[in-house]
Amino acid sequence: MIDSGDTSRLPDRQPRSATQTMPPEPGQPRRGYPEHPTWLTESPYAQPITDESGRLRARPRPAWSRWLRRVFLVVVFLIPVSILLVGGAVYLEARTAAAQPSDAIVVLGAAQYNGRPSEVFQARLDHALSLYEDGYAPMIVLTGGKQPGDVYTEAETGEQYLIDRGVPATAILWENEGRDTWQSMRGVDDVLEGSGVESLLIVTDGFHLLRSELMARELGFSASGSASTGGPIQAWSGTELSYVVRETGGILAFVPAMIGIS
Repeated sequence: MIDSGDTSRLPDRQPRSATQTMPPEPGQPRRGYPEHPTWLTESPYAQPITDESGRLRARPRPAWSRWLRRVFLVVVFLIPVSILLVGGAVYLEARTAAAQPSDAIVVLGAAQYNGRPSEVFQARLDHALSLYEDGYAPMIVLTGGKQPGDVYTEAETGEQYLIDRGVPATAILWENEGRDTWQSMRGVDDVLEGSGVESLLIVTDGFHLLRSELMARELGFSASGSASTGGPIQAWSGTELSYVVRETGGILAFVPAMIGIS
């Protein structure tokens, strides 16, 4: 330990030259001195860019970055808006669709149990029968395939149901391979090819009308819809809401086909 009174072992200190200055105190303007030359401390590249108020000013972003940000914000805004608009359109069509005289009535299939239509399917068939008897169209086209293990298809089950209630077999056509709405509508197009049918009156549950009509129009038909009544799915119920959500997704997924992307 070095004795504080013994200065013989301390290193010699050279007196500061007149040209040397101490670094500036905080808040004082910078000045040039050998340890910190002026060309470094006062260079515009060494000082932050500020606005008139003295606050730091951000560097301007490239034009492409600004446009990318705007596009992103527009997309983020449009997605929920699109979902709400389509969902609202599904509800609106379910409540306001009105039957129009057409060349053929198309009944979208639903579940059947060993040749017996489910409640949903029966409600659709009864509504189509009523429209047929009221003269809205001279023929009925039934759709729907079958699930693995089934003996009957939905279309076959519907045909027998209508025949038992007085509809002549000659007034009934069907496709029995469709497993979803798009396959069923394409099957209807194949069945009606060369028949001269141009307009369709689609019968299904209200929440299912809009998508079915859009698909029919995509295939070149003019289409109107009429919602079945008396089924187990009640208007404004939670069950209907779940189907509306599904239909909204189905319509949005179908949009690329409508505009020719896929």
